Amino acid sequence: MVDQRRIDDQRWVDAPTAARHLGITVRSLYAYVSRGQVRSVAAERGRPRRYAFADLELLRVRRDARAGHGAVAAAALRWGEPVLDSSITAITPRGPAYRGRLAVELADGGVAFENVAELLWSGYLPDARVAWPRSAIPLAQLARLVGDARAPLDVMPLLIHIAALGDRERDDLRPDALIARGRQLIPLLAFARAAVSRARGATSVAEIAVRAIGLADDAAPMIDRVLVLFADHELNASSFTARVAASTGADPYACISAALATVSGPRHGSASEQVAQFADAIGSPDAARAAVRALRKRGELPPGFGHPLYPAGDPRAQPLLDAALQLPHARRVRTLLAVIDAVTEAAPNCDVGLAALTAALGSSSGRAPATLAHRFCDGAGSGFLGSHRDTAGLRRIVLSLRNR
Repeated sequence: MVDQRRIDDQRWVDAPTAARHLGITVRSLYAYVSRGQVRSVAAERGRPRRYAFADLELLRVRRDARAGHGAVAAAALRWGEPVLDSSITAITPRGPAYRGRLAVELADGGVAFENVAELLWSGYLPDARVAWPRSAIPLAQLARLVGDARAPLDVMPLLIHIAALGDRERDDLRPDALIARGRQLIPLLAFARAAVSRARGATSVAEIAVRAIGLADDAAPMIDRVLVLFADHELNASSFTARVAASTGADPYACISAALATVSGPRHGSASEQVAQFADAIGSPDAARAAVRALRKRGELPPGFGHPLYPAGDPRAQPLLDAALQLPHARRVRTLLAVIDAVTEAAPNCDVGLAALTAALGSSSGRAPATLAHRFCDGAGSGFLGSHRDTAGLRRIVLSLRNR
């Protein structure tokens, strides 16, 4: 490793000093480093890493220059800048870490989604598999009301509002009360795509999902892996929206409704569908290299390649691709693999992996892949509800805006 201190002759400081200079936690400092905004080098003789003081000073000056409520709020919306501390998820070069546990390792270890949600909410990862209670909402009657042509994101807000109307204690924001609601709401959201008669006996969120798309229950561990990988991603658009709502004192139903509205946007929750559409437009693996070359001439990348938080590659992509390769290869999967081989400028992100797995599941189940092109991360509610308990920094912004 090259010692940058000898090249730059700059001042380098340890982590506690760097954090104090910015007025942030050491965890937030690591987030800046993972985004490439603060350089760090390994110290000599096994000492802790050191951080470039010039980078710290630049961040501090930028922060001070944005003083004022409008600038602070605008800065909070900038992609990838960790202006708010989060004790739930940290973005690292190895992918998101939930309370210090890497999501990729949790998924590879076969940890159930419900257990990971408990970790996000409480900081404790149960050893035994967790079983959640089911909602008392009359799902059969609801299924007749919405019909078979429903899209999950059309039904989910309806389910949330019905659950809210039946909860007389919805304003109880104590941590235990929030967690208890989460245990009921996330399985309820999963029912938005399920055939009620078939999914009612499912014992987990993953089983509800596999029954919803016509797979056997033995596919549930694969869906569990997807749910774990997508359980939370720090301050993405939908989680940030949930935090804004929570910072005003809104109840968890309102927070999840706001987040669901955000995830419905094509630049967020539908990104993997754009990847699938690109693969279908190419038509075959043989045409992938020419399609990529045409984009390269325009200075563009195929959808689903590159990630601003993971310049070396999104660590969540490979587990999804590995899962897809365990199943019969649909043409879309083969086409996406050919696109990955053709793209040299950037690595595939999680949306490519999710599109590939969705196509492979569609092939193995005999269902049209297009019917599966929705995100299985209904469990993102785990991140939304976790955000309700992690809003101190954002609450200060909201209070500063309240009377302006």
